[in-house]
Amino acid sequence: MPRPQGFSREERLTRPAEFDRVFREGRRRRGGCLAVCYAPNGLAHTRLGIALRRGWPSAAARNRAKRLVREAFRTHKRELPKGLDVVVVPATNWEGPRVEEVAAELVRLLR
Repeated sequence: MPRPQGFSREERLTRPAEFDRVFREGRRRRGGCLAVCYAPNGLAHTRLGIALRRGWPSAAARNRAKRLVREAFRTHKRELPKGLDVVVVPATNWEGPRVEEVAAELVRLLR
């Protein structure tokens, strides 16, 4: 059983085939700093994957974007619909959003 505020291995998309399935079969929504693609997974919990486009200015910027998305998912996963595989694609033109802004947009896009 995953911890309520944790981000366990079973809550992650890890294999390329899982990402491909979500991109192929999923629905898409776009916001200001995120785009999400999601598909039902048949499980009792939601899983997260992060895909980054080319064009990020540095490795530090890419890593910060991934950290913010993971933290937003971890702290707000109770507000998200259950039973989805979600792939989040952060926009390359971030102006350093705070984790609260990323979380609010993630929740809004998945409702």
